[in-house]
Amino acid sequence: MKSKVLFSASLFHALNDAASVTVPMIFPLLYQQKFIIRNYFQIGLLSNLGLLVTLIFQAVIVNLSNKYEYRHMLCLSVLGISFSLLLITFSSFFAALLISYLFLRMFVSFYHPVGIAWVSKTHPDQALDFAMGIQSGSGNLGVLIAFVTSGYLAQAISWKTPMQVWAVVVLFLGFISFFPIRKTSTMNKAGPVIKHNLSSWIETLASIKFYIPGFIFGGACWGSIVFFAPSLFNHKFQVPLGKTGIYLASWIGIGSLMTYIFGYLSHKFGRWKIALSGMIGSSIFLFSLGVAKKTEVAQLSLLFFGVFIFLIYPAFQSFVGNKVPFNNQAQAFSLVANIQMLTGAVVVLVDGFLSDKLGISSPFVLMAAFGTIVAIYYLTKSPYIVRSKE
Repeated sequence: MKSKVLFSASLFHALNDAASVTVPMIFPLLYQQKFIIRNYFQIGLLSNLGLLVTLIFQAVIVNLSNKYEYRHMLCLSVLGISFSLLLITFSSFFAALLISYLFLRMFVSFYHPVGIAWVSKTHPDQALDFAMGIQSGSGNLGVLIAFVTSGYLAQAISWKTPMQVWAVVVLFLGFISFFPIRKTSTMNKAGPVIKHNLSSWIETLASIKFYIPGFIFGGACWGSIVFFAPSLFNHKFQVPLGKTGIYLASWIGIGSLMTYIFGYLSHKFGRWKIALSGMIGSSIFLFSLGVAKKTEVAQLSLLFFGVFIFLIYPAFQSFVGNKVPFNNQAQAFSLVANIQMLTGAVVVLVDGFLSDKLGISSPFVLMAAFGTIVAIYYLTKSPYIVRSKE
């Protein structure tokens, strides 16, 4: 069961995250053509409402996670993602694009509270870092492929083409993800159905509160890069959309490598040192990305940012997996995913406003300042972490 769940969840994560970034990749093209999207604030609004919808539905899904099989939730998510991507292609004005995009965000809400929780449950103790690195890296690999294909397809054919292609890919590979676990039950047959009431949510939140700033920073960085880095390269540096996709794919590619070797790095240097290095390095290279005057400097800054930011996600997920009891893990991973989503929703709305007022570079300088504050907070807590062997 362990290997089947990890394979299924990893492929599911790749499809889920690929679909999530395919749509934002066409935003710069629509903005440039002044078709549907006419300013950066509209990009911020789409991103904000999309992330808020994901936040709400993740809370709903975690309450359903103990009532329905993982395999059934996977099927519903895959079918919904595929349908929503096709629905987006029929948009011809902003409201239609917004509604279609919100449908997509509903169906990409399944993986993070359910998939990660089952990876954590089936890979306890020493296997956790390895499993978290694999599933996280698989999500990044999906994003890498989506960045490359979406940019070139939109540039060479039509803004609709990436959605049409990925709708088919999600449906096909979703079946492959389902196949190995089609007979695997994830229901708790040994005891009563776990009920998540308000007190258990509060208790779970209290147990992970120390790690919340790290998740906030991670969510803010992801939102800013996915929704505004394409415009940074395409509009500020005049990089064609296809080549912009390559730059972002390189960022994800090096990030995927870091997550796949996270288990080794954590074993060799310690999980806390890796997490802290990730925050410090991310802040430095976000600032470099924001102030870059040349394309080459921006590209290198993005790559080095990928080296560090993708160490944060599996590290903090592993902290939570070790900290929270088995019965509360779906809640815990839903909470941290929602924290990241809520942060991203707020930040991308601010990013859109700042980009219109101060320029497309401003969101990255803002994130660098925020990351510095979070890194200083954790640096002051390092002695506590060392003593408690977290």
